[in-house]
Amino acid sequence: MKQPRYETVTLEKIVGGGQALGTLSDGRKCFVWGGLPDETVTFRVTKKKAHFVEGIVTEVLHASPERIAPRDADSYLSTSPWQIMTFSAEQNYKTTLIKEAFELHNVVLPHKIDVYTDRRKFQYRNKVEFSWFSERAGESYPDTLDLAFFRRGSKGKIIVNECSLLPPEVIALAHSVRDILRRKHISARQLKTLLIRSNQQGSCVWQLYIKDRLADAITHEEAEALPAQGGEIIYSDPRSPASRITARLAKFGDTTLTDMILGTPFRYACEGFFQVNIPVYEQALRDMREWVSRESSYWQLKHRQKKSEQQGTNSQHGSSNSFSEGFAFPAKARQERQLNQLAARRPEEKDVCEAGEPTLDFYAGVGTIGLTIGGGNVTLVEINADAVREMQRNITELGCTDARAVLAPSEQALDYITGKEIVIVDPPRAGLHTDVIATLLQKLPPRIIYLSCNPVTQARDVSLLQEKYEIMHHQGYNFFPRTPHIEHLVILDNK
Repeated sequence: MKQPRYETVTLEKIVGGGQALGTLSDGRKCFVWGGLPDETVTFRVTKKKAHFVEGIVTEVLHASPERIAPRDADSYLSTSPWQIMTFSAEQNYKTTLIKEAFELHNVVLPHKIDVYTDRRKFQYRNKVEFSWFSERAGESYPDTLDLAFFRRGSKGKIIVNECSLLPPEVIALAHSVRDILRRKHISARQLKTLLIRSNQQGSCVWQLYIKDRLADAITHEEAEALPAQGGEIIYSDPRSPASRITARLAKFGDTTLTDMILGTPFRYACEGFFQVNIPVYEQALRDMREWVSRESSYWQLKHRQKKSEQQGTNSQHGSSNSFSEGFAFPAKARQERQLNQLAARRPEEKDVCEAGEPTLDFYAGVGTIGLTIGGGNVTLVEINADAVREMQRNITELGCTDARAVLAPSEQALDYITGKEIVIVDPPRAGLHTDVIATLLQKLPPRIIYLSCNPVTQARDVSLLQEKYEIMHHQGYNFFPRTPHIEHLVILDNK
């Protein structure tokens, strides 16, 4: 068996992937989990390449003043590796990562970067996917069975009983499913994953993905006793990725959840895409909604503010909702105060399907963006068939006669970009398809609302769009506290 290799290094900064960066004595860069800038650490090498290595901290020789004890001491690296830093440090690093992403692509953001947070650091996540772990106890005894997460940087697993990112009802349901399977002596070799979702009211649904066709792994009587409104047993081909549905073997109760988003009810399935942090997502939607109408007072005031800044007015961006611990924001200019006053006076919610600007929503998921902030003529494009089915159901139940769902990859739905509608995009981490960018630059819709889970690819795309567009507004959102992930909004207007 190959002996593990250890290195000692002083770390320099946090980089885009979430690791801390250092330089070894031989000049190679190292990317390390579990460390912070200015710390001297010993780490175990998990990957070695010619020009860099990756690793996980095993000992902190000199600790940063930003270091705190992680709440999930055994498993935090698997789920939320930034539990080791203060929350103000997390906000600061996320601000820096956005800044560096746009600097990398030579994009100048028009005002200071602000990262919104509702200050909730734990129990915010409404979805989890557990793996399983069994330890062979010998021929005379059955295997053990435990919930598990994959270890970061290796193929191994770590047993988990708690996770601070999850609400207690999700943990309770996971334990209940595990206990049923334990009593039946089912081992991890027969299972794939356990997927659980909860809504804001605490109702849960579950899906048990199995490698063997064990339709009776959980009976109807056992399912009814679980603290959940419904669940499924799903056969997933062992050769396929985790949580890939091959066949639905059994269904119990109601397997769809309903959540209110800006006063609008949305239904979604356990396996479907849905935002995991609804309160912060709602704030992003409120901010985007202010830019859907080109004729709104909010937009006109913002436009005047931008012109004043170009003429030398020292107007700075700020937000009364932002987390400001550890930050020094300049005083707001008079126009910014007017902007905030206007925002405070606006109705908190609106009727869905309200008449307004034609809206095209690419990468639409189940329609939560387009159906809450879009105008009266909304086209929603999504590649996932299950999501489109849920989207169509939401359109029907909401009575949105002017909304239509389109099942297609965005790059194959380019005819819907006519140049007359406001375009909303919320792509995966890879960013916009090149054909989408080319069509936007050709058709020149008046405004692009770009929400991204990856500032690096967003900055790349914005750098290309700046040929014909200018940045009117931008805002960060801490959707995933205690992790390196961050959402960023950019509003682009046709020059």
